[in-house]
Amino acid sequence: MGGRAIIVSIIMGLASFIPIHVYGESSSPVGQFSGSHHHRDQMRKLQSFKASFLRRDLISLPPSSVSPSPSPSVAPRPRVYHVTSYGGDPTGKTDSIDAILGAISDAFQGPSDGFLMAGIVNLGGAEINLEGGTYTISRPVRFPTSGRGNFKIYGGTLKASDNFPIDGYLIDTSVSSANNEEYNYEYLTLRDLMLDSNFRGGGIQVINSLRTSIDNCYIAHFTTNGILVQGGHETYIRNSFLGQHITAGGDPGERNFSGTAINLMGNDNAITDVVIFSAVIGIMVSGQANILSGVHCYNKANGFGGTGIYLKLPGLTQTRIVNSYMDYTGIVAEDPVQLHISSSFFLGDAFILFKSINGIMNGVNVVDNMFSGSGNGIGIVQLDQTNGPFKNVDQIVIDRNNVKGMNIKATIARRSLQRTGSTWTVDFNPTLLFPNLITSVQYTLSTTGSSFPNHALRNVSNNCVVIESDMTIPASLFVMVDQGVSS
Repeated sequence: MGGRAIIVSIIMGLASFIPIHVYGESSSPVGQFSGSHHHRDQMRKLQSFKASFLRRDLISLPPSSVSPSPSPSVAPRPRVYHVTSYGGDPTGKTDSIDAILGAISDAFQGPSDGFLMAGIVNLGGAEINLEGGTYTISRPVRFPTSGRGNFKIYGGTLKASDNFPIDGYLIDTSVSSANNEEYNYEYLTLRDLMLDSNFRGGGIQVINSLRTSIDNCYIAHFTTNGILVQGGHETYIRNSFLGQHITAGGDPGERNFSGTAINLMGNDNAITDVVIFSAVIGIMVSGQANILSGVHCYNKANGFGGTGIYLKLPGLTQTRIVNSYMDYTGIVAEDPVQLHISSSFFLGDAFILFKSINGIMNGVNVVDNMFSGSGNGIGIVQLDQTNGPFKNVDQIVIDRNNVKGMNIKATIARRSLQRTGSTWTVDFNPTLLFPNLITSVQYTLSTTGSSFPNHALRNVSNNCVVIESDMTIPASLFVMVDQGVSS
């Protein structure tokens, strides 16, 4: 149609250039066309040509119709599932468990982006948004199927109802039946949540999952575990707060605190920048190759039977505790093997206790820590040999710790004395950790007299070093002993 309109315009333009001949004979008045009939004939022919062209053009046109606009493309649906859209009550007045499970079910059936680990469907970052509400639930939040990954639950509060199972967890990644996959879930994120167990069970249970992140969570009122990690690999707990009772220390009911804030029963996990303010055990570790960093434990004082960190994996500890704050509560390790504790602060007579199960201690470093106490003679490191003495002791370094108001204990000790005599005895029992165990001695004997005595190390039993010379001399003696390396 547009092309034909252009042709008509061109013809009309050409018509304006058709010559009109004027004959100016002397007998004609000025302004008269002598060829007026010729002119009219030319105009009639032009109009007839135009009319015939337009008729042909109109005949060739299809019937007038409005072209349908193309149907708009359907926009991809966001992978954010709002719990209130499924009937969740953000005021907490009614039970919202079905709404939460409905949102999760849709997320698990939504679009995916291939696979993560074998058998783990990549949900592409699907989100269960709690929208800042408080949701009461009467049973645990369990996922409808295993084998999903890359999804998140965040942004609100979950509270156990008064009839919530007393052995349940608010969020539970266990599966009802065994599967053949190596892991149940991968890359699950639980973030910006407050979990109130209402003194009925626990907070979060992570079972056989890979790369789980628990970030910025507040977990309270648990009776079993605030967080339980069992099996799996690489659960990272960070920037979170846990306590059975909401308190900031000095609670009159502290003697009755129970439960465990974090229970690690798996390998290769990390706890970073976490505060534990009430529980009988702050962190229980029974899996290898875990790291604890920036942990502040004031869950229950030693004097009330509390323990900040309990390492219950005798014979293969493989745990690192660094940059942490043990506030009136200490660390217990059973038969520690490959344990590193450094750059941490122990306040209020908090100490480290090594407990003999099979009498093994190997590859232990306790270095560069600060201890502060009340002056009651509490040792910074102690041994529990109720089940038998430590017999297999090797590569132990307890040294370079600074102490105020407590008794220093170490595996490396140094002493010096000055006096005249032929026998010098240096007692290291106030400092050395292990009884009757000195594996190496270095000493220097110098005298101000003119004689040149012979001298030798005579005895190291009962942690006492005896040096003798063949004559009486005024002497200065420096001795360094080590318990940490087997002979």
